[in-house]
Parts: sequence; C-alpha cells; structure tokens
Amino acid sequence: MASNSPPTTQPIEPLLKRLAETTGELDQQQIWPSQQLSWLDEAGVLGWTVPRAYGGSEISAAELVAGYEQLAAACLTTTFVLTQRNGAIQRIAGSANECVRDTLLPGLVHADIFATVGISHLTTSRQHVAKPVVSVRESAAGFVFEGFMPWVTGARAADYIVSGGTLDDGRQVLAAIKTDHPGVQPQDPVSLMALSATQTGAVKLNDVEVPRDMLIAGPVEQVMKQTSGGAGSFTTSALALGVTNAAVTSLAQEASLRPDLTEVHEQFAVSATQLAEDLHAATRGEAGAEHTAESLRRRANSLALRSTQAVLTATKGAGYVSGHPAERAVREAMFFLVWSCPQPVAAAALKEFACTMDG
Repeated sequence: MASNSPPTTQPIEPLLKRLAETTGELDQQQIWPSQQLSWLDEAGVLGWTVPRAYGGSEISAAELVAGYEQLAAACLTTTFVLTQRNGAIQRIAGSANECVRDTLLPGLVHADIFATVGISHLTTSRQHVAKPVVSVRESAAGFVFEGFMPWVTGARAADYIVSGGTLDDGRQVLAAIKTDHPGVQPQDPVSLMALSATQTGAVKLNDVEVPRDMLIAGPVEQVMKQTSGGAGSFTTSALALGVTNAAVTSLAQEASLRPDLTEVHEQFAVSATQLAEDLHAATRGEAGAEHTAESLRRRANSLALRSTQAVLTATKGAGYVSGHPAERAVREAMFFLVWSCPQPVAAAALKEFACTMDG
C-alpha cells in the first residue's frame, strides 16, 4: 500500500509545530502569512506541485492530499493560501504553452514568485449571466481583459493571477495576468468570519492586455474543463479533514482531564480515521464506487463542523472567548460550507441541520 506521508526536502514535523504555534496570531491580527510561506519554502513544500523538469518535486495527488491534511491541522489559513498558489501552478504546468511554463515555473519552486487564482467566476453560476463578469477581446499582441474577479486570495501579494474571461463568441481563455499592469486593481480584502489573513477580495481589470506567451489555455469553450487542477475535488475534503484532526487532538486533551469525554473523543477519532482511509484510497484510485468525491466532501464537512463544535462544548465558556482555539476552530470549520461547496453537498448539510438525513 502506498504511503500517506507527504514527501518534502526537509522533515515536516518542525514546520507543523511552527505553523500551529502561530495560527492564532494570524487569525487575531489578520496579517498576510508571509513568514509562514517562507517556512513552507524552507521545508520544500512550495515545490510540491511543480514538475521535476522545472526543479520541483512533483508529488502525486495522493501525497498532496495527505500533505494538505497535515498542514491544515496545523494552520488552515496558511494551507488555504497554499492551495490557491498550487491551483495556479497546476494550471500553468498543465498548459500546452511552453513559454508560460518556462517563464513562471522555475520561480514557483521557491518563494521567488507568488501566483494565485481568480477563477470563481468561471466555475460558479456567475458564468451563466448575460454579460460575462470578465470579458476578453483579442488584440494584435494577445488578449485584453475587462471586468472583475470576485474572489482572489492574496491579490496584493501576487506577482501573477491565473484567471480567465469570455470572448464575444462564447469561447474562453485562461492566462497568467501580471499584477504590475496599471489596469490590475486589487480592492480592499473583505473581512471574513475566519481566514481574513488570506487577504481575499475582488480585483478589477481595466483594459489589461496579456501577451500570448502568458496564455495558459484557449480560446475554447468552457476553458476550465481543459485545464488540470491536480488533486482537484479532494483538496477541500483534505483541508476539512485536517480541521477535524486538530479537533480530535483537542478532544483527546480535554478527555485526559475529564473521563466523561472519552467516549465522545473515541467516536470522533474512529470517524476521522475511517474518512482518512477512504479519502486516501480515493486519491490513489483504490476506493469503492460509493466513495465519490461528493460523498467524501459531505462526510468531511459534517465531521469538521461537528467535531469543532464538540470541542467548543467541551471547553465551555473559556472556549467561547475570542482568541481561544475552540472558537476559532468553529469559525474555520464553517468555511467549508461556502468554499467550492457543490449543491448536493450543501443540500445534505441543510438536511443534517434540520435532522432529516436518511437513516
């Protein structure tokens, strides 16, 4: 059986310890995790998704999911930022355009370049509105982007934003947009229930011309179906499982002081272990037909929500005080209700909240 331990050029345990020690500070101060990203660089994590031909480690989807799970248990903020950076890398690496690969991938092995994604308008209901959120017209040198990207993580820290838009004929393009163009205008990051330190917000595009050598894909119908997202739909489940694992650890600590919590801790521990086994098997292509990405996401969301609220309940009033790990965990777990949450998963959550789940 394949190992579920994420490979790095350095031992990951010291990194996890440093991330866990500072995650509360990130949440309270809502500061961009530049220091944490430098630690990921030192540990070789930033090169996980970069192809070996460009100096990266090019780990498998299964190894990536296992790595996300461990990192999210230590610091969800930093790990979410990493997923957005990796999302950009994976689409650049999967491009048929050699120029964009050769220009950007070597610098993305380390912290030389920060890239992120602004693609939510291509993957949600926004793409079905009468006027595209981001319109594109072809020029002599490349493509001109006009509009706005609703959700971009770390836009003000980014050197490049991987984003796309729609031409008049309905075809779409995906490109690496350099942020030093005067028409790229990051807006103030929004204040979120949790993860505000990710500095996520809208970016306006005002007559931004992108040269052809920065084209990732297109023009083509439904460009997002033409580009690779690596671990894809398993990523969100891995991060939710990481949040659950952190909650299980907290419950174990509480149970060591209060034996009445032992049964609760053990039940959550068993559920988390089973989900981990099923998720890892799915990413290796070894899971049964019943363990679809959708069913795994539903289970991961439910476990993250229930386990973190169990920790809050166990810590009582102390856990309700702002800044306590318990209250932060509850807020962070709710992120999975809105981050790339498929409608069937959202519907299952609503049924669970209303206590109308089958069985």
